[in-house]
This record gives sequence, C-alpha cells and structure tokens, in this order.
Amino acid sequence: MAKVLAVAEHRDGQFGAAAREVVSVAARLARDLGGTAQGVVLAGTGVPVEASSLGAFGADKIVVIEHDALADYNPEAWVSTLEDLILAGEYGVVVFSATTLGKDLAPRIAAHLDVPLASDVTEVAISDGVVSVTRPVFSGKAFAHLEIDASPALISIRPNVFPSVEWAAEGEVTTVTPDLNVSDFRVRVVERESSSDGVVDVSEASVIVSGGRGMKDPENWSLLESLREALGADAALGASRAVVDAGWRPHGEQVGQTGKTVAPALYIAVGISGAVQHLAGMRTAKTIVAINRDADAPIFGVADYGIVGDLFEVLPRLTDEIADLRAKD
Repeated sequence: MAKVLAVAEHRDGQFGAAAREVVSVAARLARDLGGTAQGVVLAGTGVPVEASSLGAFGADKIVVIEHDALADYNPEAWVSTLEDLILAGEYGVVVFSATTLGKDLAPRIAAHLDVPLASDVTEVAISDGVVSVTRPVFSGKAFAHLEIDASPALISIRPNVFPSVEWAAEGEVTTVTPDLNVSDFRVRVVERESSSDGVVDVSEASVIVSGGRGMKDPENWSLLESLREALGADAALGASRAVVDAGWRPHGEQVGQTGKTVAPALYIAVGISGAVQHLAGMRTAKTIVAINRDADAPIFGVADYGIVGDLFEVLPRLTDEIADLRAKD
C-alpha cells in the first residue's frame, strides 16, 4: 500500500488548483505510508503538458498518457486507461479531485475495480496503515468519519479545501501511448464550449461576488459586475441555484451542492437567503460577507460580516468605496 496515485486534471495542458491539491494530498499520504507519490495525466496527442511541474508538489513520478481519444473527457476511454494503469501499478491509494470531471470519473473507476469510494472528502489521514477520511453528509449538516478497508483505497477530495503544499520531489516524467481503438467507444465528444477569455472560473477565484433571487431581475446583475470589477482581476461572479434555474445566469457560475464548491479568501453573498444547498458549497470560504434586507436570513448564521439593508442602495456605495481604496493603493 506504499504507492499513492494522484489523477491530475488539466485544461489545454495547464494545471489548476485541483491538480496541485491532489498531488499534495497524495504526497502527504505517501510520506505517512513510507512510500512514493505518483501522478497521472491524460492528454491528447501533441498537447504540451508541463507535467514535471507537479514534482514541485510532491510527485516523484508522473505518467503522461497520450492518445487522441483522451484529448477530451470520454468516460469509456478514460476509465479503461486508468483502470489498466491502477491494476498494473498496484497502487494502495488513488486520489481524485471532486470536480465535475472527478465526480463522474471516480465512481466509474470504483465500480470497475469493485471497491468503495469516499467522495468529496474534507480530511484524510493514515491511521495504523489504514486510510481514514472525513466527508460532509446531509448537505454539510453533519460529518461522517470513515475508514477505507479496501485496496486500492479510492478518495476524491473537495476542491479548495486542501492546501497546495510544495514538497520538492523529483518529478520524473514518462510518456506512454495506450492501445485504444476510438471506434470501440459509444461516446464521442462533438463540441466543447469554453467560457469567455479572461474570465476567472468561480472555482479558481480568490474573491467571489455571488447573487441570488434578491437581485430581482437579471438586468440588475450589472451591479454585481461593477463590484467584481472594483475588487480586481482575481474576482469572479457566482450565483445561487434559484438564479441559475430561472435562466438568469449560466450553470458554470452556480455555487452550492449541485453546483461548484468554493473556498475563496472572500465570498460576498448578495440577495442570497442561505439555503442549506447553497451553504454546502461556500461555507468554507475564509471570510463571508452577507448583504440582505432580511435580518433573519440563514446566510447571516455563517457570515463573518453582515449588512442588513437594501442591496440596491448598499452595492453602489460599497463599489465606490472599494474603487476609491484600490485607487489610493
């Protein structure tokens, strides 16, 4: 059980926080087990992937698996490729990120290997050689503490919860090409749409301005846009499920149990009452600011700072004050 594998996701060859986090967790577990941490990257042929950079976060070895069938996420191609690698490598622990991709991939791997999966983990440790984890249940109202009595032990970690720790490992890279026949797969990626260039993804942002039904109309989102611009280039827009379901904002901005889990340095919730589903996706933010006219809104129960008032009066003044402070800097 000494070898730990981290499944590192990338976007067009660029690693984000999710990749660094899984490698850091794998490195820590490998150290506690007295073994080695390895990373695996699936990519299309010819995609420039700086896999050696994962060595800075504890990966002793990184396997880059290249094939045209792996250029975009295809569950059939990815599962068969990773299953072969895991079985051949005899890994004791496999770490995924609980991103949108990871939430689809990890359960498939678990089913193929016939082992349990601990998903959306917020704490993980080695106890007497056994992997023990903590994960939220009932939308974050309680936490379950589990021990994984299986090999390999499969876990997916909640994004933005575990720090990316630099371990300075060797980072030796090996590139392999699997024997895949694209015609064997029933699933085919026909198109991929990306968000606008220069827009920070809500799961990667250090500052998030999030709006709810209290904004009353999608046209009022310009107030949040102005606040986001005043906060700087690292800020992103978020939205509650009710707003996304109403078609006001794209699903990629949704924060919550059925959206994205975020843990920014600053989370500003505007016109969001604070349903359990939403709190499950943002309550780990370092600082939470809530703006709502209802003093009894549940969001104030998790907020570090709260403003009870009319958001249409508060937002313009807050935006102006922040813009003035940044101008002085």
